[in-house]
Amino acid sequence: MLLGVTYATWASRIPAVRDSLQLNPAELGIVLLGAGIGAVMSFPVAAWLIRHRGGRHAAMITGIALLLGLPLLAKAPDFSLLVAAALLYGGASSSFDVAINAIGAEAEKRADRSIMSALHAWFCVGTVSGALAGSALAAAGVSVSAHFVGVALVLSMILWASYTSLPHDRPDPQANGKSFAIPHGPAVMLGVICFCGAVAEGSVADWSGVFMKDKLGVGDGVAPLGFAAFSAMMLAARLGADRLKDRFGARRVVATGTLIAAVGIFLAVPAVNTVTTILGFALAGAGLASLFPFVYSAAGRHGSTALAAVATFGYSGNLIGPPIIGFVANGWGLQAAIGVLGVACVFIAAAAYVARTLD
Repeated sequence: MLLGVTYATWASRIPAVRDSLQLNPAELGIVLLGAGIGAVMSFPVAAWLIRHRGGRHAAMITGIALLLGLPLLAKAPDFSLLVAAALLYGGASSSFDVAINAIGAEAEKRADRSIMSALHAWFCVGTVSGALAGSALAAAGVSVSAHFVGVALVLSMILWASYTSLPHDRPDPQANGKSFAIPHGPAVMLGVICFCGAVAEGSVADWSGVFMKDKLGVGDGVAPLGFAAFSAMMLAARLGADRLKDRFGARRVVATGTLIAAVGIFLAVPAVNTVTTILGFALAGAGLASLFPFVYSAAGRHGSTALAAVATFGYSGNLIGPPIIGFVANGWGLQAAIGVLGVACVFIAAAAYVARTLD
């Protein structure tokens, strides 16, 4: 939930940050690229922390860095310092993500049943509440700086409470082994699916508000509602995805879901009106809901190093996806750029259907 609130807090105020620094789509793409670079560069550190300190301590250390990154994003006075703040934010966010998924993978092993989608549903609780709070605060005229500092202070208390309540884990007994490795063999397909899913999910988060504001003319208070709907439907779908996985298998669930996501994206692209656009993003959220829980669950069965390696592909998607959307939007228009995401979802469906490693 903490990661989701942080993620949505930043995503919900991207249009305001863009406007305050008067960034064009290509410059905003570079800012998002900075976050992706920080994410990819951090994975060896994340894997090393988990192996040497355990998931609980790794989550606390990286969580503190994540919460420090939010105010820095808000207070950046110019383009170059915003890129630097995005580097820190991206690195801390990805490291925290790997740490909590390592904790979740261990919990799933102990439970001896599918629970990862339910755990990821709490991320959606965070993104929904963060996006709605961002919408309300933007409509009320609250500054980005006050918003981000307030969120960081509240989440710091939640982080500490979570840290003290988690069971004390132990470092990996093979802590002197590799802390990072590129996926190979069957894990490559997991990485490819993770990469394309991150391109789609990250781009919706970063660009849906800008898309609604520019194409529909909505205000800062309405612009985050596309991402809020995306997150709300992702939450609802994740609550039932574990049962679907146990009945039909992860491959079928992910393949069918990403086809639904493609339909949603193609519904949003024409920007007919606010309602249909929000509905399109909502369908996309429902369709992509099972992808990350099931891919991370499959990778986590092979240990923290494999999990970090597959996650590298995912955050590489976050690295490449949103900036590419910015550059495509700059040259061909934002509607064409969002349409690319629908094509990516169709590709994911085909890849998931043949990825036996998912099951």
